[in-house]
Amino acid sequence: MNAKEVTESLRSKFPDQPEYIQAVSQVLETIQDEYNKHPEFEKANLIERLCIPDRIIQFRVNWVDDKGRVQTNMGYRVQHNNAIGPYKGGLRFHPSVNVSILKFLAFEQTFKNSLTTLPMGGAKGGSDFSSRGKSDAEIMRFCQAFMTELYHYIGPDEDVPAGDIGVGGREIGYLFGQYKKLTHQYAGILTGKGLEYGGSLIRPEATGYGNVYFLEDMLKTRGETLEGKTVLVSGSGNVAQYTLEKLIAKGAKPLTCSDSDGYIYDPEGIDEKKLKFIMDLKNNGHKRIREYAEKYSVKYVKGGKPWCEKADIATPCATQNEIDEQSAGTLVKNGIIAVSEGANMPTTPEAIRIFQDAHILYSPGKASNAGGVATSGLEMTQNSERLKWTRVQVDDKLREIMNSIHKNCVKYGTESDGYINYVKGANIAGFLKVAHAMMAQGI
Repeated sequence: MNAKEVTESLRSKFPDQPEYIQAVSQVLETIQDEYNKHPEFEKANLIERLCIPDRIIQFRVNWVDDKGRVQTNMGYRVQHNNAIGPYKGGLRFHPSVNVSILKFLAFEQTFKNSLTTLPMGGAKGGSDFSSRGKSDAEIMRFCQAFMTELYHYIGPDEDVPAGDIGVGGREIGYLFGQYKKLTHQYAGILTGKGLEYGGSLIRPEATGYGNVYFLEDMLKTRGETLEGKTVLVSGSGNVAQYTLEKLIAKGAKPLTCSDSDGYIYDPEGIDEKKLKFIMDLKNNGHKRIREYAEKYSVKYVKGGKPWCEKADIATPCATQNEIDEQSAGTLVKNGIIAVSEGANMPTTPEAIRIFQDAHILYSPGKASNAGGVATSGLEMTQNSERLKWTRVQVDDKLREIMNSIHKNCVKYGTESDGYINYVKGANIAGFLKVAHAMMAQGI
């Protein structure tokens, strides 16, 4: 297998899908040598079967706004691979959603889920719908209309969606209620549910917590801890909030937070009290992060990203490709020692090379943000058993899973000079499990 040739072949088939091609290219480059140790993979054309989704479902979503006008959005579900378990991956409601982004996310999800050691395949879905400026009633009607189409293709042993950008507890509740109404079944069809109806403790916190647990493990390889470290955090949604919470608990000093309008920089650090304000601002008020700057009289940069600020660690928790080549160069120049991705593919390939050339501790999202889907898998297990585990039980299992992911990354990613290439390690570890399962199941 020649990674560049496969990538170019896919690019010619899907010329209008840059995010998908970027994700595939990054993975293939790192697994090429390992893949070529297995001639049986090439004989079965495994690489093309692994890159192209099993199926893509597209549908129209019609819903009625508060003024009685009929609105139309697009809905999607990309079911990428179910070799090791039911399709599993989030739903994203955001104007940027398109087939390319969802294919990249589903592709990444396949390897991320494999890394967790849990039996879950990879998928992703969503809509170009935005909840911004919409009433609760409008969001409910949209979710009901969306699920009315989606429910045909999902099930507890077929495909189990979860939340993502724009899909939080409120949306999951509306989606679950509509699924139950349509099927007359009370099943673990979605994860990220409310605690009152089958949700798991720690699930809302899991991606952020897991991100910090993985970051801790990376720092330990160099005899470092989080105590006293300054950290740049992007985003202000679920992942960012609980990354901040765990960083504070571990003695680190987060300096930044952002949304699509800009970022705040607090030189005194975001503490528990300030984090509570952020959570209320975002989760209840659905307002903009600039109000933090107004309340605490700190720096606010409209339209900016926090990567020009000085700190010890960076953890991007917003969206894809938010750290570009220039930002990476600035971070390295400013003395950053570690980058742990809380978002999906937030770092461009050029930026990754800069981090790796500088031997910065750098973790891709499929490893460091796998805590969310891992705990979704634990929620599925609890639903199947009709049991509810304690907070300590779930957190202990999450910590164990993140530690296992880190060990596999070290196993497959340690290079001859001792540098741990976490991208290579995560991709190979995730790939091998899926590949062997596909080979065992035939064509």
